[in-house]
This record gives sequence, structure tokens and C-alpha cells, in this order.
Amino acid sequence: MGLFEAISIAGSGLTAERIRMDVTAENLANADTTKAANGQPYQRQEVVLQQAGSSGFGGALSGAMQSYGVTPGGVEVKGIVSDATPDQQIYDPGSPEADAQGYVKMPNVSTVTEMTDLISEQQSYQSDVTAMQTAKAMFTATVGILK
Repeated sequence: MGLFEAISIAGSGLTAERIRMDVTAENLANADTTKAANGQPYQRQEVVLQQAGSSGFGGALSGAMQSYGVTPGGVEVKGIVSDATPDQQIYDPGSPEADAQGYVKMPNVSTVTEMTDLISEQQSYQSDVTAMQTAKAMFTATVGILK
């Protein structure tokens, strides 16, 4: 693996983790949103990641590159999907959002889960930054040796 490949892989990780952090922040911001645009409670979103170039033309290109000794790598966002966890219901008969039994449908967002995910995403982001800095330092040392 070359230096620029290492930086590219770390860069793809940085992009993926930034998107994950953005989605987690959106989930936290909408943790109490009982009426989204569709009239239903907000649905928690999740980011689906995949290996870069693992399907379609990218997969074919990766195979061709490997036949020449070049190993592609990295990660990319495959999509953002709604979590299938059912909505929470709380008893609050005084709320204007309450049904006939006095229950209010709340989003399926747990702030504890979101904060835990945010910590994990931040640590992964920092790991990618460290990998990029290490690759840069190795490149700088190599150039220094060649002088």
C-alpha cells in the first residue's frame, strides 16, 4: 500500500464518520419531535457503510486494480435508513398530541444510545486523523532520507 492510498483510505473514513456524526446530531435534535413532515413522530436514522467500490462498476474496477497489484480500500456511505424500532408511547393526557387514551407517540430515539454512538464516532474520527498524520509523517521522513 502506498502513502497516498493510506491517506485516501483515512480520508474516506473521515468523510463517513462526519456523516455518521451529522445523522446522530439530527437524531438528538429531533428526540422530542412528535410530528414530522409526514405527521408521524420522527424516525431515528442510521448510516449504512460499505467498502468503497464493492458493487457495480466499482466492484469490477476494484477487481481489475487488484489484478495489477493495486489494492483499493476505504469506506463509503451506502445510504441513510430509518430505524425500524417502534415508537415510544408515554402517558400525557394533557398534551395536545395525546390520543383518546391519553398516550403520546414519541420518536424511537434514545438520547443515551445517541450519545454513546456519538462518542464512538468521535473516537473513530480521531483514529482516522491519527492514521492520516502517521502516513504524512512517514512520507516526510522518507523524503528527508532521500535528500
